[in-house]
Amino acid sequence: MGLKLLIFMIGFCSYGIADNSNSLFYFPSDGQSDSDWWQRASFYQIYPRSFQDSNGDGIGDLNGITQRLGYLKEIGIKATWLSPIFKSPMADFGYDVADFYSIQPEYGTMNDFDRLVRKAQEIDLKIILDFVPNHSSDENVWFRNSVNRVKGFEDFYVWHPGFEDPNNSSARLPPNNWISVFQKSAWQYNDKRGEFYLHQFTVKQPDLNYRNPSVVKEMKNVLRFWLDRGVSGFRIDAVPHIFEIDKDANGNYPDEPLSGNTDDPNDWNYLNHIYTKDMPETIDMIYQWREVLDNHKKKHGGESRVMLTESYSPIDIVMKYYGDGKREGSHIPFNFLLIEQLNKDSNANDYKSTIDYWMKNMPPNRTPNWVIGNHDQNRVASRFGTDRIDMINMILLTLPGVSITYNGEELGMVDVWISWNDTVDPAACNTNPSVYEKFSRDPERTPFQWDTTANAGFSTNSKTWLPVATNYKDVNVEVEMTKPKSHLNVYMTLMRARSTRTMKYGKMLTEVFNGNVLVILRQLSGDDSYITVANIGDTTETIDLSNTSKLPDSLQYYSVSVSSDHHPGETVSSRNIVLKPKESFVLKTNVESHGYEYFKYVVD
Repeated sequence: MGLKLLIFMIGFCSYGIADNSNSLFYFPSDGQSDSDWWQRASFYQIYPRSFQDSNGDGIGDLNGITQRLGYLKEIGIKATWLSPIFKSPMADFGYDVADFYSIQPEYGTMNDFDRLVRKAQEIDLKIILDFVPNHSSDENVWFRNSVNRVKGFEDFYVWHPGFEDPNNSSARLPPNNWISVFQKSAWQYNDKRGEFYLHQFTVKQPDLNYRNPSVVKEMKNVLRFWLDRGVSGFRIDAVPHIFEIDKDANGNYPDEPLSGNTDDPNDWNYLNHIYTKDMPETIDMIYQWREVLDNHKKKHGGESRVMLTESYSPIDIVMKYYGDGKREGSHIPFNFLLIEQLNKDSNANDYKSTIDYWMKNMPPNRTPNWVIGNHDQNRVASRFGTDRIDMINMILLTLPGVSITYNGEELGMVDVWISWNDTVDPAACNTNPSVYEKFSRDPERTPFQWDTTANAGFSTNSKTWLPVATNYKDVNVEVEMTKPKSHLNVYMTLMRARSTRTMKYGKMLTEVFNGNVLVILRQLSGDDSYITVANIGDTTETIDLSNTSKLPDSLQYYSVSVSSDHHPGETVSSRNIVLKPKESFVLKTNVESHGYEYFKYVVD
């Protein structure tokens, strides 16, 4: 048996009673460590197609992003990752890459990209690219070469001859029952080659074969190419799908078992994906890519180049992405627990347990990260309710480590209803008018809302690639910048707090009162303490925080939700804090006494 740290909390709340045990976390090393630039950074995801149109064609572009970099700097962002900008036929809006070494023409040119990087460097912003390693477009020259069995490309993709159809001698049956994430068989027959190719996503996205060393080498070269152009790292897309099980001795792939989750044989959830997802080899590939990034820094100097990895995988697998103790892995394995486990019906205990779950499972000396939205998820305001916009941002931005914001969440943008005729997302287009809304990601990808002019200042074109939200005259940067109480100003206030020593190095305590009120305490001896208080429920709550880390009687409102009757700078007694339904705020004080008693026991 090893060493255990047991924490005993002292105190009784006379108004609100803590529902479950407090959870105390140090981050990192009892709050005294120096840190790399990314470890306390706020990242911001830009969906380039919807951020800013600079040439009036109704589609966002690189020059538009360059024009708006000042906004990111102003609101406190350190790094922005761009959804794919590589050359693509846009079957999946850039996630089908036709050329990993060039820019999609409707987004601009390589000169435009270089200008974007230079401008970002001038104002100390980092540019992170979206790297799509699992597949390419079927219009990529690599795939054409593979179809034609050009030497060196024969096995660049996953091919199989399939089987003869006993009912039709001129037809072939797929190699097995594997299903695409975007519905129906994951195998597509290619007449010219006379074989099936694997596509875990759309038919136009054939899977690269990572059991071929040439593929591994080429994709590392892609990383080096963009690192040489000045990017600060990569967000790695669809990591769990990179490898599938190898062929058996007869050259075949096994069927996957039924999941029992749906009766629809075309639905990806119909199968249990034990052979096409989370293969052990995937972890090793992450470690190899980390070596590419670290070696680039060693060779060229400068700050760390970072890797962010997308994986909706079990927690034990995600934690392996960090590294194995001998080799380093992803700097930021995306933490999707806030997305996966919380919804509008969750209570404060759900929030606490979700936060604590990541912290308790994270390996020592690693950096936590928190993701609440992205281009594949309904917007926060639509998932949790418009009355919880500030609450969610307060939680996101006062947790330790890295925060990641999807563009528009700082404004409180909402999903936009898209008709079947206007739907362009392949995940929805592959279904039918009666169910498409369940699968469509278009509603959260609509144009960014800058001001009150036509099309929210996004484009001068009369028609944008997706319609602009009807509420854009009230929800936009221009309006919210000038309103003392706005979602954007709440967000910016929180971002200023993130630059403090307490938020960078302080320990974190999570606590719940009355089942409805979540409390997150960030504390560092000798510095201001910050206490996030969020009433997630529908009833008025009164709580006593005086015994939480022995807080003093007088606390100050630092940031308040837009619906709150309070104002920053007001004071409140820690013994009698009243919260209206859905009200949230961040309190501030200076506390040198931590108020904890903790003991270490060595257990034989």
